[in-house]
Amino acid sequence: MSSSEVGKEGVRGERPGREAQIGKGLRGRGRRRGGRGEKAMVPEAEFTSYYGKPILNPPVWKSLDIAGYFFLGGLAGAGSVLAAGAQLTGRTAAARALKISSLAAIGGSTAALVHDLGRPERFYNMLRVMKPTSPMSVGSWLLAAYGPAAGAAAALEVTGLLPRLGRAATAGAAVLGPAVAAYTAVLAADTAVPAWHEAHRELPFVFVGSAAAAAAGMALVAAPVRENAPMRTAAVFGAGLELAAAAVLERRAGLAAEPYRRGRAGAYMRAGEVLSAAGTAGCVLLGGRSRAAAALSGAALLASSACTRFGVFHAGVQSAEDPKYTVVPQRERLAARGPGPTREP
Repeated sequence: MSSSEVGKEGVRGERPGREAQIGKGLRGRGRRRGGRGEKAMVPEAEFTSYYGKPILNPPVWKSLDIAGYFFLGGLAGAGSVLAAGAQLTGRTAAARALKISSLAAIGGSTAALVHDLGRPERFYNMLRVMKPTSPMSVGSWLLAAYGPAAGAAAALEVTGLLPRLGRAATAGAAVLGPAVAAYTAVLAADTAVPAWHEAHRELPFVFVGSAAAAAAGMALVAAPVRENAPMRTAAVFGAGLELAAAAVLERRAGLAAEPYRRGRAGAYMRAGEVLSAAGTAGCVLLGGRSRAAAALSGAALLASSACTRFGVFHAGVQSAEDPKYTVVPQRERLAARGPGPTREP
């Protein structure tokens, strides 16, 4: 029985220290906005998952197919842009080499995609509708339009037939080329995979820079030295854009950027950085004087672009396999929003 009594004058005989202490003892729990409302009595729970199982299903794509699809699509798209520039400036050997390589690359990219899908008719089924909000739908139609343009540009260049139509096909492939080089990054970022989704702003720039460096590398391998000056400039631009975008990605994406520095993905990304630096330095210092140096520099740039695409792919797989990359960023976003307003009594 309590010895305190409640009367008109208030509570009499209450025992000191027995009144309710709302929120007392909680750590790091501020009051709600406006200074009103009760503090939560339940401490923040530590993160865990059910038996440590992944929260997301990791991508089931085959690394060789999809990372190869990313790489070859970028090489084709950027190659068509450089081919159009080479043709306009009278660099016929470089233009021809880039048109042929773009056709081969888009053919290989499509083959890798169809192989991963399992049956060719699945690709055709994606063309049954046009859905602008779906990167996969837009990408399918983009490939369906770009492939014939790149094929016509290469075939008419080799045969010498219908030069006006060939120039029109070259221009059409060049217009679609940047989208072909970038849309695979949008496709990856549109998923729930943390390392891809959290990098949705920077990943297209990484892919475009990597594609430009790869296409420039192809031109350095295939074109004579007298025609490779613009290609060396494109290599510097592409490598610089890729490295700068990757640095911004690691800073902005927070915890979700960690897989890009660890495991198989980290090894690929570091190899890509080394090869990119070596290829860029080689083409700037020696690429304009030696065909062998230009070819080696170009090969390094091609290998660097491939490593970047494989690194991005494996970073996504690693981030999906570890549940902390899914839950912790979500909690950080909720904490940044702050507690909601309380209702007045």
